[in-house]
Amino acid sequence: MAALILTRNVQLAKQHTNGVLGVLCLRTVNYSSDAPRPLKTTNLSAMKRGTGGRSSFNGIVATVFGCTGFLGRYVCNKLGKSGTQMILPYRGEDSEAIRLKVCGDLGQVLFQFYHLCDEEAIRKAVKYSNVVINLVGREYETKNFKFNDVHVDGARRIARISREMGVDRLIHVSALNADPNPKSHIIEGGSNFLRSKYWGEQAVREEFPEATIIRPADIYGSEDRFLRYYAHIWRRQMRAVPLWHKGERTFKQPVYVSDVAQAIINCAKDPDTAGQVYQAVGPKRYQLSELVDWFHRIMRKDSEWWGYQRYDSRFDPSFVLKAKLTEMICPGAPVGGLHPERLELECVSDKVLNNVPTLEDLGVQLTPMENQVPWELRPYRAALYYDADLNEFEKPAPPKTVTPREEQRLSA
Repeated sequence: MAALILTRNVQLAKQHTNGVLGVLCLRTVNYSSDAPRPLKTTNLSAMKRGTGGRSSFNGIVATVFGCTGFLGRYVCNKLGKSGTQMILPYRGEDSEAIRLKVCGDLGQVLFQFYHLCDEEAIRKAVKYSNVVINLVGREYETKNFKFNDVHVDGARRIARISREMGVDRLIHVSALNADPNPKSHIIEGGSNFLRSKYWGEQAVREEFPEATIIRPADIYGSEDRFLRYYAHIWRRQMRAVPLWHKGERTFKQPVYVSDVAQAIINCAKDPDTAGQVYQAVGPKRYQLSELVDWFHRIMRKDSEWWGYQRYDSRFDPSFVLKAKLTEMICPGAPVGGLHPERLELECVSDKVLNNVPTLEDLGVQLTPMENQVPWELRPYRAALYYDADLNEFEKPAPPKTVTPREEQRLSA
């Protein structure tokens, strides 16, 4: 059949054009039965196909460690939108990772079973990639992995193997307030999470000096561990919410998860971001007490019936004991995300350095909290099925922002 088609093409070419053009036409036609065309180069950027979108290939093959986590799902979705081929290492049940199959077209999303301590599995996962994204992290320790195992040793192992396998770009997600000597509030010696994140950055720099490091603040979004942490009933003590110094000495700058994911995509596409550090913070800065009050007003739980109020957790040792018992009884996943390390983290104010670039330097348009938080907290509202179009409930005003001068005065 292929021979007949070729013969007919020759006859048509002789009738309408000269013989030379007919030969040229035959050389540009390729069929499935023909021999494969030799590649002029093995550079992936030269193999781009399509006009963009999930059904195209943009030349990037990315391995995403931590793809099944909160941030990982958004990163994979945005990678697939731009035509990136993804290799998604996972551990445990494949049901957590298989839903990411729809992030890309057929053949664009590949899965690889791995363990953070198995160097051979990590080597297979990054073997064909030119971009590696490390999103692996935990806010609490488990019996299998301590903070240093995940944030320091695991990050060092991924960075070293990526360099050995010739990976072009490594993007490592750390934490905003990473500090080798964090200040102590509730836990003696300060936050072990922030300490391990700092040494994880140093380990990545030693093994992969051109790595891009992103330091996010508290990230909010669907299925997050920030909004839902304060909305959970287990975070309350009776009908009150205990906060360190009533939340009046803590200042937060939360960032929307989609903005952080977009920043990671921009870093993967821009070679000038190699070796840089970026702070992932939101557009506005708030007092923690203002944020928590606003959350409860959105959920309509600030009425007299609910009896909502804030009080100083320093004078309630029973609540700290509650957090310790929760972590002891549920070591794999503490109820409501309540554990001593989380209490310590919420006491730490976000430190934004002036000489370190932010997401806006990556071309990301930041999302204000007042545009997104009411939708995220809607499942937690009292009288959830009441018709909101009746407008019988007053729309809560957004929280007040703070200036550096006000923050200095309130912190004194």
